[in-house]
Amino acid sequence: MDIELERAYDSLAAWCRNHNYAGYDPFDALNSRLFQATPFKHSRTARIIWTQLFKRSPVNFRKIARVPTGRNAKGTALFALAALANFRRVRTEEAETEARRLLDDLLSARLEGWSGAAWGYNFDWQSRAFFAPHGTPTIVSTAFAARALFEASKAFDDESYAKHARSVSDFILRDLQRSDETEREVCFSYTPLDQSRIFNASLLAGETLASIGALNDEPELIEWSLKTARYVIRHQRADGSWAYGPAQSHAWVDNFHTAFVLISLTRINAVCSDAAESSTLLNAIRRGYEFWRKQFFVADGWPKYYHHKLYPVDVHSAASAIVALVELQKIDDAALTLAEQVARWTVHHLYDGRGFFYYQRRRFYTVRTPYIRWGQAWMMYGLARLLEESGR
Repeated sequence: MDIELERAYDSLAAWCRNHNYAGYDPFDALNSRLFQATPFKHSRTARIIWTQLFKRSPVNFRKIARVPTGRNAKGTALFALAALANFRRVRTEEAETEARRLLDDLLSARLEGWSGAAWGYNFDWQSRAFFAPHGTPTIVSTAFAARALFEASKAFDDESYAKHARSVSDFILRDLQRSDETEREVCFSYTPLDQSRIFNASLLAGETLASIGALNDEPELIEWSLKTARYVIRHQRADGSWAYGPAQSHAWVDNFHTAFVLISLTRINAVCSDAAESSTLLNAIRRGYEFWRKQFFVADGWPKYYHHKLYPVDVHSAASAIVALVELQKIDDAALTLAEQVARWTVHHLYDGRGFFYYQRRRFYTVRTPYIRWGQAWMMYGLARLLEESGR
């Protein structure tokens, strides 16, 4: 492994520790005390415009708009996953202490009042489909928290982490909305407050149920996970790609959501005991992977955000691609090589010598804001997994 990547990981980890794993987020503009003091806070259109202005601007206006820095539960889960990968690689007491501290922080961030363990964002969030007030649990944050707890249970041989993760299934099955439900298929909502149909989010619910079902020998949970997989596979396009969701307003295809779909399908397939169904899953994964690898990466490792254009270059796309490529080595023997190329390209083009990664490079300017969840947490996770796997 190139020593450059190990140095990048160490300096990034130090930067994040020095900032107490807290910072800004691309979507935290609605935390602005200035905006919250205006009547526009009740307008969907105003919330979207305000969020996009802060998200895309090369100048960070958050201090002026009185947006506080904060910790994000999904970010904490990603930092914990990175720390666990680092512990598995170096096996030091210091690495274990760091991982356990982050896991304690993650558990303390659980939201109360739901059927099971759940986590959400630390800001109001207005998406194209729905509005989620601060503290609303999301399946995305919850699934990554569960993933970290499951990995901790294995890494430390500590069943208490798995017990915390087990109750996530109650949140998924009792609190999330279900769409397009049949005897063989289901699509879980993003939050308990909406009825959106988003492929990667529903699959994260499925991945979590698969992990719980396999660990606790609960075949009914594995069947629920297969229902989410069947639904998404049915919506796979002829070229192997997946849109963000089945609605016309969700017709775009991007790098990191495709990576999430591939990872979740792979994890669900890993616990599938039916040979015919597993073959169907694997075929969909291979087709999706072939499209993703061919369309989203330039020869030197440049990770594209959209398959049909070069810009923007986004740190989240790069980091999630590294994680996905490490996990998809059984599909492609050259996946780890590409992961290293993407990592080196990202270090060369998005890394700041002070220890953090920029958000995006656009055609005519760069957004240098060091977003904590979107960029730093994901890059720590990606680099940690790559270093761990390469060390083997």
